[in-house]
Amino acid sequence: MSARLVQIFLPEAEIGSLEAILARHSRRYWREIVPGGQEKYSCIVQQRYAERLLDDLEAAFGALPTFTAYVAQLEAVFPRMLETAETELPAPGALRPPTALERFFSRDRISTDELYDDIEESLHITPNYLLTVLLSAVIAGLGMRSGQTAVVIGAMIIAPLLGPTMGVALAATIGNAKLGRKAAATLLVGSVFAVLAGVAVGLSVAIDPLVAELKNRTIVQPADIALALACGGAGVQAFSRGASLTLVGVMIAVALVPPLAATGIFLGIGQPQVAGSALFLFAVNLVCINVAGIVMFLIQGLPPKNWRMTGGILGVWLFVLLLLASLMAGRVVLGFGSLESVGRYLAGTG
Repeated sequence: MSARLVQIFLPEAEIGSLEAILARHSRRYWREIVPGGQEKYSCIVQQRYAERLLDDLEAAFGALPTFTAYVAQLEAVFPRMLETAETELPAPGALRPPTALERFFSRDRISTDELYDDIEESLHITPNYLLTVLLSAVIAGLGMRSGQTAVVIGAMIIAPLLGPTMGVALAATIGNAKLGRKAAATLLVGSVFAVLAGVAVGLSVAIDPLVAELKNRTIVQPADIALALACGGAGVQAFSRGASLTLVGVMIAVALVPPLAATGIFLGIGQPQVAGSALFLFAVNLVCINVAGIVMFLIQGLPPKNWRMTGGILGVWLFVLLLLASLMAGRVVLGFGSLESVGRYLAGTG
């Protein structure tokens, strides 16, 4: 069982309230005396209980100017913190007991605060972020141009759009408007730079638009919706368990960066209609990833601040997805959007 070390600093007058809170969340905690009239408590808490502990601490002591809490991941704890029916801590009275589904999916999930910190660090529009986006899109574009799938996958390891994409889904889930605006702005800027990088590739090297790696980014099929939903769900599942950002980035970027790079390439070679198809694929993938991300966050038990707001945002995403799916079906029925029609257009015969 994964565990966290939580260190708490607060005034001596609050010791009684703190110990009452710790007793509900941890069976291993101890007190240390520190200079300056402060008290330091350290406790070892199972990962699944860390979020409830932090919520209680914030509610009880968040207004105190001298209150501070630190959270650190523990590699090992001895004796081991084995969870059984006898050792499992009861849920706080103010919270409903978790459902069986939430218990199953949230068992190894890191806390919302840890998720927030991991994502917030990647939402700054810095020269390093912009350069990473450009390099990722250039590598993806050159890989698609030459038909080398391995090169395209290599570009995904850079994973520049991971943080903003996860940030949009997390913000919608917990109802954090500030985080949502920041994530959306970072994602928008990164997407624009990825398209510009694709334009540069299209203008600077010879492009064969009939290469399969490029042509496939202009075709939207039902399988693409399934792929994007799977990428979003798997990405959130891995990310919320503290998995490698590179691993999660591959899951997300495979559905975002190549269509953006392809959009730029087709603009660069003077085929805006096909570029629109690649951009349409990006839009479908982005919506699917967010829908799957929000649903997976909710399944894992992330607590929305306002269920009406979260449900409304999810409803909007689902409506947009339905609209895009309808457009996709119409494009295929009308002819443009199928493999054959795109091939004819790229060959100049349609």
